[in-house]
Amino acid sequence: MERTAHPRKTSLPGVGARYDLTTDAGHHLSVVAHQDGRRIIAFHDPEDDDACKDAAPLAPHEATALAQLLTPDPVAHLSQHVEIDLVTEHIPVTSKSPYSGRTLGDTQVRSRTGASIVAVLRRTSAEPSPTPDFRFATGDVLVVVGTREGVDAVAELIAGG
Repeated sequence: MERTAHPRKTSLPGVGARYDLTTDAGHHLSVVAHQDGRRIIAFHDPEDDDACKDAAPLAPHEATALAQLLTPDPVAHLSQHVEIDLVTEHIPVTSKSPYSGRTLGDTQVRSRTGASIVAVLRRTSAEPSPTPDFRFATGDVLVVVGTREGVDAVAELIAGG
């Protein structure tokens, strides 16, 4: 049975927020999410929350890279059961995209290409399983899953080709 972790959030006025998680093994992990995109990962003594054992500050691009490593691949389990020719790609929304500022529903990606936008990565956050009313912004990175042809068609559509 798969367990779900529930981090506790503490607002840090003027800074951002702190998220605390105690692992099944009893390790206390915190992430301080600064408003400017920086993150600090810290390990605490479970007996004394104020005793920080170690901390690692991360720049926004480092936090994004780490998040991608920690986020399970949404289709990885499919290859264990069935031979299926799916690819996953990150497609940027540029200022030239006709869909910058428009909603996912406006693209009609699924019906036009057969591929799916399974997440949107934004500068300091991620939106898994975006709904049709999710509005794209310049700089977003779309996580697209589908056949090679379908993903290429999404890239062309988003680019405005």
